[in-house]
Amino acid sequence: MRVMMTGGGTGGHIYPAIAIADKIRKEHKEAEIIFVGTKRGHEKSIVPKSGYEIKFIKIRGFNRKNIFKNIKVLLELPKAFKDAKNIINEFKPDMVIGTGGYVCGPVVRAASKLGVKTYIHEQNAFPGLTNKLLEKYVDKIFIGFKEAEKNFKHKEKIVLSGNPVRSEFCHNDKTECREKLGISEKDFVILAFGGSGGADVLNNEIINVIKTLNADPDLFIFFGTGKVYYERVISELETQGIRLSDKIKILEYIDNMQNYLGAADLVISRAGALTIAEITICGKASILIPSPNVTGNHQFFNAKAISETGSAILIQEKNLDEDRVIQAVEMLMADRGRLEKMETASKNCAHETATEIIYKTIIDDL
Repeated sequence: MRVMMTGGGTGGHIYPAIAIADKIRKEHKEAEIIFVGTKRGHEKSIVPKSGYEIKFIKIRGFNRKNIFKNIKVLLELPKAFKDAKNIINEFKPDMVIGTGGYVCGPVVRAASKLGVKTYIHEQNAFPGLTNKLLEKYVDKIFIGFKEAEKNFKHKEKIVLSGNPVRSEFCHNDKTECREKLGISEKDFVILAFGGSGGADVLNNEIINVIKTLNADPDLFIFFGTGKVYYERVISELETQGIRLSDKIKILEYIDNMQNYLGAADLVISRAGALTIAEITICGKASILIPSPNVTGNHQFFNAKAISETGSAILIQEKNLDEDRVIQAVEMLMADRGRLEKMETASKNCAHETATEIIYKTIIDDL
């Protein structure tokens, strides 16, 4: 079996592809799997670290703020398509699976034109432009949220799978995760992060949480700032006279996210689809602050979908000046019963069989 995965830009597109590839490799030891991405995205480092070969094409996404910059994008498209076609002809895949990001466009389209079985996976409740353009060319469309279905025209191709999560996130034991991280069972652990690149607005809120609550001896905070913001966050905390203790850990990037999520009582984060999938598979209560600066405001719809189940508290950026994050944190720290109900609701939102559904569908199609 020869499988080509394509997807990139952010971890939200890359890790689902890795989860699918891992499942195929587990079931078919002889399978040959390669990835196609760009050198501009995180896939250039994440994919090799995960044990897969990656090939690159040169392509960038459309600029919605400055339409004149899209002239260069359009000029690059023919070469990107040609390069994708050459990689496909050389590798001769039995199937191509796209998990989002602009790199999927030329790769999946070229594969379809060459008669290769093609699939796309849409992680978000509001589909991205690339997947909406590709839907008429592919054999199946996997979706992470049921809400995404109404935004696709080809309903007959849709398979509600949920979002694939790597196996190490499944069935995490809180006690074991805390032992790995050196955390006491009695501590109330907050995990806060703004996605793989960090988020300045969310970082400011967490600084406020630390300033307000750092004197609590039973509070433990892991704060992933993103590499770009790390020094500024440290400087801001020092300026405000906040002493970093052994119980306040400021991190540029969180590598072993499964351990940190497993150990947490409460997660404060953006509302990317993969983030939500990992939070719910671990059964964690969360405060979600969706980014308003994304296509179709899709993070809001992601957060809304699970907040309506009672598993998360949704706070929009426009309401952050009302200290709602601090109020929500204090309320949940004081009300363990509410927290436990949110954890149960979160676990009920998880699509534990997402990877299995995708795997069985593509295998049945061969």
